[in-house]
Amino acid sequence: MIKNKLALFSSFIILAICMYLFFPFPNNVMIDARITFMSFPILNQDGYILLGIIGSILFIAALTLLFKGLKKYQFRILFLVVVAYAISPSFLIAAYQETLGSGVAAISYDNNGQCNLELVDKKMNGKCNFILHNRSNEAVSFELEFIDTIFMEETVELESLMNLAGPYRITIEANQEKTVHLNELLDVTDVQEHIGGGTSTDIHFKLIDNEGERVL
Repeated sequence: MIKNKLALFSSFIILAICMYLFFPFPNNVMIDARITFMSFPILNQDGYILLGIIGSILFIAALTLLFKGLKKYQFRILFLVVVAYAISPSFLIAAYQETLGSGVAAISYDNNGQCNLELVDKKMNGKCNFILHNRSNEAVSFELEFIDTIFMEETVELESLMNLAGPYRITIEANQEKTVHLNELLDVTDVQEHIGGGTSTDIHFKLIDNEGERVL
């Protein structure tokens, strides 16, 4: 089944390097990415990301070496390796959070949040819903700050308008999920550039506590 042990070994070493380059913890490495490949951000608002391009090339090289190192079942094993590479970070992060993680480092987010903002009589009615999970064995308290999506123009605010009613102080009990519902009437009279309304299903935020901060 194995044709070239050196190629096979080199493949897994390179895959480990690739995962290390853009491991999605403690911060979401894809938050500013406009073009991605696997776990690598290729392009953001500032242009092409050299390290992401290098990582993509290394990833393809690793798969090529893996193919050459096998005698049979190459395509099946390649498929399994790609799937394992894609899902293993979430398992590794969860394992860390459940054992060693504390504070905001123990908080996970499924990226399925949503915000809706509607202009009503010169004020903005903002509603946001999302789920956060505390995987540690202790209650975690933190402040939450919204971050605008990169696909908006730099001078236009959308999700970050919710910060007008902040800071949002949130506590999640040990090993619990918390569904957060925010419904705020926002005074936007002093905001020069803001959207007239809209819905975002790709919301991100910063969590801040005494131990540091994370961008999710």
